[in-house]
Amino acid sequence: MSNGLQRRVAALAGITVLAAGLTALSAAPAGAAPAEAPAAPAPAKAKAGNHHDRSRPVVIAHRGASGYRPEHTLAAYRLAIKQCADYIEPDLVVTRDGILVDRHEPEIGSTTNVADRPEFADRRTTKLLDGRPVTGWFTEDFTLAELRSLRAIERLPQLRPQNTAYDGRYQVPTFAEVLKLATSSRTCSGKRVGIIPEIKHSTYFREQGFDMERKTVALLRKFGLTRHSDPVVIQSFEVTNLQRLSRLTKVKLVQLVDCQGGPYDLVSQGQDISYADLVTPAGLRRISRYADQVGLCKDVMIPRLADGTLGEPTPVIRDAHRAGLTVVGWTFRRENSFLPAEFRSSDNPADPGDLIGEIRTFLRAGMDQFFTDNPDLGVKAA
Repeated sequence: MSNGLQRRVAALAGITVLAAGLTALSAAPAGAAPAEAPAAPAPAKAKAGNHHDRSRPVVIAHRGASGYRPEHTLAAYRLAIKQCADYIEPDLVVTRDGILVDRHEPEIGSTTNVADRPEFADRRTTKLLDGRPVTGWFTEDFTLAELRSLRAIERLPQLRPQNTAYDGRYQVPTFAEVLKLATSSRTCSGKRVGIIPEIKHSTYFREQGFDMERKTVALLRKFGLTRHSDPVVIQSFEVTNLQRLSRLTKVKLVQLVDCQGGPYDLVSQGQDISYADLVTPAGLRRISRYADQVGLCKDVMIPRLADGTLGEPTPVIRDAHRAGLTVVGWTFRRENSFLPAEFRSSDNPADPGDLIGEIRTFLRAGMDQFFTDNPDLGVKAA
């Protein structure tokens, strides 16, 4: 049986028990140790998807080199490749005419100049996004042609005022354009540039009639990215869409885990399941049935203490490795605003601190790969 087929069979077996098992975990009395399923070996998967065979940890350019250019622009991705990133990350949302484009969220008021365009003033609205009201302009209310008439702006101008010099220069790229860039480029070591798309808000878009998973797989197939060994990984904070993807494609998958809350697809189904439930030993073994990697919020790996410094590593990295999962950490940024207290350079939140020192602390704890807004510093740390 091929590795891809083994994973899909394991996923089919695991789908019916994931929700029930995690519900049982979340139902444990407060303060009680979560009940675990009997220990079982993780199902066999292609080893190339679990632990990379590189000489250094994999560096993923988070939304491109977004510490230096407006995020999710071709300019940010080109700079990331120049800075020797191994993978570039596009976040996927969709237009009214069904085209996958690259934005952090479907709401684009903070990442484009749409607010300055009077002809689009009446598109401003309030929607429920994963159960929360969000007001602004949404990609699914624009055709691709309309969206392409907008220009990207810096999302964090208070922390990155130098990046505002690039406001208004770049279009919103399509996923196809980012794939073309990645597949036609090489890393500093001569390998193919990897791409790690995140499917955003799958449940939200599915309710509007958009099948994000099929669209994503179809475009990957168009660019020849179909095998488990190909330099591509699909991410999601939701669970059921990753389980479905494990049947639609052989490429690697990563279950994202936030520091708080729970997967919205399961929450919307009335299941009281949190991300904390997913990172118990039993939860991680269940993830390994449909995914190759687990993408952890930094605090899940090493929590911060009351004074803002780093505490001791949790068992999650060790437990994930025991489940056969590659551990990917997010997100590492150089500004003091994002750094633990011991790595800050001053009281100014916008000043750069010791990002290299922070990354190396997490690598020593066992993290395998990481997302960073500053690929040049990430490469130095790795």
